[in-house]
Amino acid sequence: MSGRSVRLKSVPVQSLSELERARLQEVAFYQLQQDCDLGCQITIPKDGQKRKKSLRKKLDSLGKEKNRDKEFIPQAFGMPLSQVIANDRAYKLKQDSQREEQKDVSDFVAFLLPFGTKRQNKELSSSNSSLSSTSETPNESTSPNTPEPAPRARRRGAMSVDSITDLDDNQSRLLEALQLSLPAEAQSKKEKARDKKLSLNPIYRQVPRLVDSCCQHLEKHGLQTVGIFRVGSSKKRVRQLREEFDRGIDVVLDEEHSIHDVAALLKEFLRDMPDPLLTRELYTPFINTLLLEPDEQLSTLQLLIYLLPPCNCDTLHRLLQFLSTVAGHAEDTTDKDGQEITGNKMTSLNLATIFGPNLLHKQKSTDKEFSVQSSARAEESTAIIAVVQKMIENYEALFMVPPDLQNEVLISLLETDPDVVDYLLRRKASQSS
Repeated sequence: MSGRSVRLKSVPVQSLSELERARLQEVAFYQLQQDCDLGCQITIPKDGQKRKKSLRKKLDSLGKEKNRDKEFIPQAFGMPLSQVIANDRAYKLKQDSQREEQKDVSDFVAFLLPFGTKRQNKELSSSNSSLSSTSETPNESTSPNTPEPAPRARRRGAMSVDSITDLDDNQSRLLEALQLSLPAEAQSKKEKARDKKLSLNPIYRQVPRLVDSCCQHLEKHGLQTVGIFRVGSSKKRVRQLREEFDRGIDVVLDEEHSIHDVAALLKEFLRDMPDPLLTRELYTPFINTLLLEPDEQLSTLQLLIYLLPPCNCDTLHRLLQFLSTVAGHAEDTTDKDGQEITGNKMTSLNLATIFGPNLLHKQKSTDKEFSVQSSARAEESTAIIAVVQKMIENYEALFMVPPDLQNEVLISLLETDPDVVDYLLRRKASQSS
């Protein structure tokens, strides 16, 4: 260790490295068990957990797949969140590769074009001499250039290391490399082996393209729309948008798309997730936070959010950020010229009433839409709405990691990997300065 002192300050959870976020899950889990009396069992949800299917259901689903002509494999709807993000990432990499190939072809054509002009000007005087200039420059090649790895200056976190393995294998100061971690990584059975593979850099922001696109569109065009999320939409247009996202098409939402269609699409995506965004494992703990004293509820909600897989946590943050913005435009206001601006009338309570049952539930009802009207669920529905409303109103604080928890994470790492702690502290010191 360098001996320098570093003053920790509250930071967004997304700014922590992949390894720190994994340890934060464990620290939060320990604190919930020791300090929070939620009156229920708490487990850390698994990333992309597959639900067990009965043999009959498996046979039925296989039969349906054989009987119908499947034109494509869904890329977004009704899939585990981690798989959706992996599909988005694969599609982006494919697009980037295609753009790089097109650029190489364009460069190659531009390179050959002058020689073609010279050849025409010489009026085919000699087939051997027409391209003789190419042999005079041995350092230049007429073959398309193979894409080179992105220079370090263009990568995220250029001055950083990939994982603990790099620190163990190479004792030189920091390796300048970056690994954009994907949700499918870090699924080793042994925690130590898992930690060795976890990146020491902030994890790639794991928000589905569909969610981000819908939120951006509604933030740009729909904040003043009265009754957003309550007014009906065109089922035909929503189905078309759904199919385009499901096919992996690069959908660009613009002012031509109906606000209510995009709002309905976002609700459908959240509703059709196999596991709700707040996960079934944490359903009862989230609900039971309402049994605590008001000053304890927020800190307990914060710890429960830390237990979520990174993809759920990042997507929840993006959604709550958006819903908070919508609620901020609920009331009527006046502009600088004294003209009245109509609010959208969607308060945090109204939004929680609509989104709560899709974000937090134990299981879907038999109907396509999750029903919150039955008398048996009335009390739980009220609790769901109250929890989600509290999240919308306090989303900024919920996703900040206070210094004491960061310290616990570093102490946990110090026991097994002091070199990693030294590196992380150096980075925190450089960021704060």
